[in-house]
Amino acid sequence: MRQKKTDLIFVLHASLAAFGTYFCMYAFRKPFSVATFEGLAFMGVDYKILLVITQVLGYALSKFVGIKVISELKPDRRLLYLILLIVLAEISLLLFATVPAPYNIVFMLLNGFPLGMIWGIVFSYIEGRRFTDILGVVLSASFIVSSGVVKSVGLYVMNTWGVSEFWMPSVTGALFFLPLLICSYLLQRVPPPTAEDIESRTERIPMTADDRRGLVKKFFFPLLLIVVFYTFLTAFRDFRDNFARELWDSIGYQGDASVFSTSEIIIAIVVLLIIGSIFYIKDNYKALLTYHALLMLGTVVLAASTIMFQIGVLDPFIWMVCTGFGLYICYVPFNCLFFDRFIATFKVRGNSGFLIYIADAFGYLGSILVLLYKNFGQANLSWLNFFVYGTYAVAFIGTCVTMILFLHFGTRHKTEKLNNQLEYGQQI
Repeated sequence: MRQKKTDLIFVLHASLAAFGTYFCMYAFRKPFSVATFEGLAFMGVDYKILLVITQVLGYALSKFVGIKVISELKPDRRLLYLILLIVLAEISLLLFATVPAPYNIVFMLLNGFPLGMIWGIVFSYIEGRRFTDILGVVLSASFIVSSGVVKSVGLYVMNTWGVSEFWMPSVTGALFFLPLLICSYLLQRVPPPTAEDIESRTERIPMTADDRRGLVKKFFFPLLLIVVFYTFLTAFRDFRDNFARELWDSIGYQGDASVFSTSEIIIAIVVLLIIGSIFYIKDNYKALLTYHALLMLGTVVLAASTIMFQIGVLDPFIWMVCTGFGLYICYVPFNCLFFDRFIATFKVRGNSGFLIYIADAFGYLGSILVLLYKNFGQANLSWLNFFVYGTYAVAFIGTCVTMILFLHFGTRHKTEKLNNQLEYGQQI
């Protein structure tokens, strides 16, 4: 009974700290996207598209740097890095507000770069534990919910306080700075993994360059497939997020600030409940296969809901919720839990941050390419129709990749299990 009480206190503490920290981080990243910056352009490109591209470029560059930095991160440096990176992001937003357009575009890149490191830092506190499935889902729910909430706050700041579109991002970030400091302190107080955690999920350690090369060489084929799927997934999840206002306006929700929060809260709750239930699967290999089932579910929901929306049998609000569910039920596992179980299944020497940042780096690079394609290749195509076609592309690629990965990991696990048994028999 005492152990259960201790575990419950740990889960509540770690969940609150991780959720709060990453939730507050989004206040420094996403509020600007609720502004339209209507009528502004630079070098023939829509100003808002340029802002999104430059911030995502900074985010993508951060992910490439993070492949090394996050994989080598030592526990005693995490809190310092976290706070310093947030301060740099807010300073960039202040400069964005004070420097006139279009010269302020560069500060969106400088805003995105430090923020790209935050996920890896926060997840490093909670990976490799018996409760990582629960903690990871709560952490992932933070970016589903926060994206909508901070947009609502940003729109409120503009509509009620009369703050301009350029000052709104820094004002919104400032509102969340103190809560972020409190949550970061609580996160630093999370105790390290126990011996039972290490036995259940494999010890997580900082990685060397040789460790990273060895892991990529050994698992190159499945990692390549994951990166391909995740690139498309991230690109269209990011598109849905950054141009949520344009999408909602196009289906009849003009000026409704609450719709951003309401839809994402529904998605977060459903995704949290489904993925969180995998905590009860103690066998790491079975849990890994279960995540494949969820990936397949997500791609089916994406395609089916979009077809139903196009033929007029599905309400627009429900369709947006369904596409959000389909994207996030695929996106969330790759952000943490899929790789956590992967490491535990195949006894990998290292940490999840390395694999997450490989996937993220190419994912956000893909997001930039999609935005450029939309502006230069499909400029006359509406935001809504572009998103519709994107859901079909993600659904098709995701279905193919998931089936191949399922077969590959099944065969690989059986082979490694047989080799271990033979090796054990020879030792006897």
